[in-house]
Amino acid sequence: MSKSEILAELPKLGPEDRREIFERIGELEDYDLLHGGKPTAEEKAMLDREFEDFQTNPKAGSSWDEVQSRIRKSRS
Repeated sequence: MSKSEILAELPKLGPEDRREIFERIGELEDYDLLHGGKPTAEEKAMLDREFEDFQTNPKAGSSWDEVQSRIRKSRS
């Protein structure tokens, strides 16, 4: 199945199926990054901007525990 065929089929799927696909894509991206993959130029630029923001004001962000808690609350 080609990329264009996959993209054409996505709108036909229900929210649960799309969420499952989204999660699987995330898993594949994580795997790639952990096994030698590199961020795209756009992703690297975003990471660089975020790191600069962090260096300017390290207390402005949230802890990982806070982020996870917000994610869990949004899913319930």
